[in-house]
Amino acid sequence: MGKQIWKPGNMLYPLPVVLVSVADRDGEKNVFTVAWTGTVCSEPPMVSISVRPERYSYHMIKETGEFVINLTTEKLAYATDYCGVVSGRNEDKFKKTNLTPVKADIVKAPMIEESPVNIECAVKEIRNLGSHDMFIAQVAAVHADEKYMDGNNKFHFEDAHPIVYSHGVYMALGKKIGTFGYSVRRTSGARSRSASVKRH
Repeated sequence: MGKQIWKPGNMLYPLPVVLVSVADRDGEKNVFTVAWTGTVCSEPPMVSISVRPERYSYHMIKETGEFVINLTTEKLAYATDYCGVVSGRNEDKFKKTNLTPVKADIVKAPMIEESPVNIECAVKEIRNLGSHDMFIAQVAAVHADEKYMDGNNKFHFEDAHPIVYSHGVYMALGKKIGTFGYSVRRTSGARSRSASVKRH
């Protein structure tokens, strides 16, 4: 069986699905869901989100140049979906979803207390790309929930049960199948066999 050829479209899945919290100059806050998001650069640390200009939060980001990316979990799945389909023009989504806005350290946009990771962002560039404008931002601060730290102060995000978005579906992440570099990392058994071969 072969493969079908489809018209060009966004099929890069799965994607991180995040809650982006914002505030305008008067302190009016909102939260909305974004799937078009990603890492742009590691040094300096930079990220991007792409937002339709007609979305209620768009003008808040454009006038303040700030937002917070809040990572999502299975427990936040309902709120994540709700904040993506209901407009902040009509209601207070923080209250409706029982999300708790808390003060960030650097930006004026609030963080979401229930999120395991909050990324404070300062916009450096806005690119009009068509249906969406891309906000390219430098990471100003990162907040990680201490309850996912082990005794060695290592953060275990997997314990928060993160979710991803794939073609209209929210999905929980599956089992770990490897770690970065495992394909070339030698195991102790491989080293022993190698040494044995050399001795003989």
